[in-house]
Amino acid sequence: MERLIFVEHNSINSTPPNFIKNIITEDLASGKVKEIVTRFPPEPNGYLHIGHAKAIWINFTIADEFGGRTHLRFDDTNPVKEDVEYVNSIKEDVKWLGFEWEELHFASDYFEEMYERAIVLIKKGKAYVDDQSPDEIRATRGTLTEPGQNSPYRDRSVEENLDLFARMRAGEFKDGEKVLRAKIDMASPNINLRDPVIYRILHATHHNTGDKWCIYPMYTYAHPLEDAIEGITHSLCTTEFEDQRPFYDWVIEETEMPSVPRQYEFGRLNLTQTVTSKRKLKLLVDEGIVDGWDDPRMPTISGLRRRGVTPEAIKSFVFEAGISKAYGEIDLKMLDHFIREDLKLKAPRTMAVLDPLKVVITNYPEGQSEMLEAENNSENPEMGHRQIPFSREIYIEREDFMENPPSKYFRLFPGNEVRLKHAYFIKCNDVIKDEEGNVIEIHCTYDPETKSGSGFTGRKVKGTIHWVDAAQAVPAEFRLYEPLILEDQVNDDVDELDEGEGAEEKTFMDHLNPNSLKVVQGFVEPGMKDVKPQDKFQFFRHGYFNVDSKYSKPGHPVFNLVVSLKSSFQLPNKK
Repeated sequence: MERLIFVEHNSINSTPPNFIKNIITEDLASGKVKEIVTRFPPEPNGYLHIGHAKAIWINFTIADEFGGRTHLRFDDTNPVKEDVEYVNSIKEDVKWLGFEWEELHFASDYFEEMYERAIVLIKKGKAYVDDQSPDEIRATRGTLTEPGQNSPYRDRSVEENLDLFARMRAGEFKDGEKVLRAKIDMASPNINLRDPVIYRILHATHHNTGDKWCIYPMYTYAHPLEDAIEGITHSLCTTEFEDQRPFYDWVIEETEMPSVPRQYEFGRLNLTQTVTSKRKLKLLVDEGIVDGWDDPRMPTISGLRRRGVTPEAIKSFVFEAGISKAYGEIDLKMLDHFIREDLKLKAPRTMAVLDPLKVVITNYPEGQSEMLEAENNSENPEMGHRQIPFSREIYIEREDFMENPPSKYFRLFPGNEVRLKHAYFIKCNDVIKDEEGNVIEIHCTYDPETKSGSGFTGRKVKGTIHWVDAAQAVPAEFRLYEPLILEDQVNDDVDELDEGEGAEEKTFMDHLNPNSLKVVQGFVEPGMKDVKPQDKFQFFRHGYFNVDSKYSKPGHPVFNLVVSLKSSFQLPNKK
């Protein structure tokens, strides 16, 4: 328990000991840098997901620990895939997680300087215009064991390259007709240095610059320039960019940028039974598999928020996951663990019946009712108590009654007595069935001497079940979720580097869980009639639920299952 308290308090305001902090400490001590400046640089081509939450937390928290600052920057270099909707959603997600950026930037703000830096490369003989098609460039790139082949246009003169590049900008050529490539080494063992494309032609309207440009820089060329322009000191990214670091450094050096940022890589966050490729997540949205980017089954930050996950739970989770260069998967149950830990003291306890079965208490006076007192959270007495109505007819869960139960079944069955939570003992006396033999109602008697809180000690019962008053219960919809992916799947997609035009892979859809969403109709206590979106509750024996922000209506709430009550998951011991 001491460890959980430590995590809860420290995950929000600090990072655990890690190699990045060691590097920064040394850089400050040596005078290499005076102020720490980091950035969170998403591409606005989709909604942020749980993996981005780790990157956000690392960049903002580490900078804050050293008295530095963090920029929010949109790497908007591909107008075909980007949209203002994504820009707005990213801003909202970062703020919801509890972070404020020092400065807001767009890569498109620097297009003119990026163009001029490309001119520098051309004049130095470090870049050339290539007429080969994307397929031809790909075919001559080589393999891990074989060098690439020089383009027939590689030795164009500086003057010709300057002319062609200017004409590319002027819009004289069609999409894909020409590209600008860095001139490095087609025999390099690092494929990323084999004359990578740094500009392509795209006659597309940009969300920020409109139709001003028809050539756009590639991400791998633009990103280091953005860092340098903004004076970023430590460019923190995930390990799939490690092989790109030599090109990152090459761009900074050869374009003669006065500021020299350094790139450092940490292990990305991979969760079991979860897909965190924006490309694949977009496919789920486009195919109508999910209810938009904020579907509570999605690992997007907006989906987690709509489901009912809190920022504190997410930050405690990424704190525990730690910061290292190691690659690995984290059990999805670990995230669930921190959701429970965060909600257990925040969410009031209440009762909901998701599969109603009517109970008539035959010896309770007809037309009468009473108010019973119930505590709101036994683990947090400061949350106080509430009043709940009780009368002759109530609803219980259908699974809490069995006509012919197995041994050690302690809930309701003919002749057995159970306690109603916060109420009385009741005993089943009769079962009412329809023409097909289905149980539609049960008749019980209650013992008025056994009222909860009365101190009754005459006898004990082994089962306690929850209920709601039938006369005043509020109809409600419950959305029950399971993981979206059936089998564990490691996600190796690198969205920021995947700028090709290849067909979307749909093989991961073969692993989709057909039971990831189940919608049921039931009832909640009458005191929940006026709940508001994002209100959170623990429903007795069911789990933690959140009022849905999309479909809830006054008088008819919709509840999303945030997480079940219990799990066999345990935090690993760390020495």
